[in-house]
Amino acid sequence: MTKPIPPKQRKKMAEDLFYWSCCVADDQCSGNIQWHHNHTWQGKRTNEVFGILPVCEYHHRIESSIKDRLDWVMLNRMSDIELKTFSKAVNLKDRRDRLNNQYGDYT
Repeated sequence: MTKPIPPKQRKKMAEDLFYWSCCVADDQCSGNIQWHHNHTWQGKRTNEVFGILPVCEYHHRIESSIKDRLDWVMLNRMSDIELKTFSKAVNLKDRRDRLNNQYGDYT
């Protein structure tokens, strides 16, 4: 079950150019852009802006098989403070560094 994005936040996100195209952006992209809740905290999806990612319909359908790529985008959108705040069972800064080694620097 997806947690609804509050209207005020939804409006802000719709105005942000980041949310206008698929964050995976490869040659497989197809379909409309959908907002994927990638961040979970204490077993629940959150509405943290860094954790809601724009993906095309195709990538949204296969999100479980591209979890590392989605995490890579999300972790690079997080500030150091957010990384520290949400690093409990998993050290998110270390995970970001490992994914950056695998995929390169996220821009």
